[in-house]
Amino acid sequence: MTWKKSLFASATLLIAAGAHAQELGDILTTPAPEPQFETVSVVLETQLGEITIALETERAPITAANFLRYVDEDRFDGTVFYRAMPLDWGKQPNGLIQGGTQWDPDRILDGIEHEPTTVTGLSHTRGALSMAMGEPGTANGDFSIMLGDQTGLDANPNSDDPVWRNGYAVFGYVTDGMSVVEAIHAAPIDPAKGEGWMKGQILAEPVTIVEARRAPSETEEPAD
Repeated sequence: MTWKKSLFASATLLIAAGAHAQELGDILTTPAPEPQFETVSVVLETQLGEITIALETERAPITAANFLRYVDEDRFDGTVFYRAMPLDWGKQPNGLIQGGTQWDPDRILDGIEHEPTTVTGLSHTRGALSMAMGEPGTANGDFSIMLGDQTGLDANPNSDDPVWRNGYAVFGYVTDGMSVVEAIHAAPIDPAKGEGWMKGQILAEPVTIVEARRAPSETEEPAD
């Protein structure tokens, strides 16, 4: 082999090695794709606009199925968002809004098994839906939506307090309509309404949930 051919072969090997190294580097530095979990979309049509949510039917199957039953049986239609809890931290308004059946005997179903965030892997971040409850197993038809991150509501196995050890159950996230959530939260409060720590968090004019329904993509096509 002449020295020119030898030089050409060496250069070719170097180029190939460099390309392989670049390819390997790309593989090592490219983040793994986020895992995809099954969800079902629901639209809450309120007086102030629509809120679209993705229910975590795979990661929180019990809680999501409970919410879907309320939707499918029209148990949320005509209920209200009645509470707006403010929190004074962060760069944007924080807190939560709460709505649902308010223990109406004609609407509520039996309480459901608690699904803590330590099991589901979900968290009380901005837009999270979380079940209102007293003791674990009592959640039924009332729920909250987070305006901002409130991960302190997640389960904390190291807590001595059973409430915070169990935390609250996240079961979905707002995918569209956070501006509506914020508008509900900003609605006027009646300072005389509410009892105990909820005093000063009750809306003067509750915001009606006109209809709760599965999003069109989740609804069967109508028969001809």
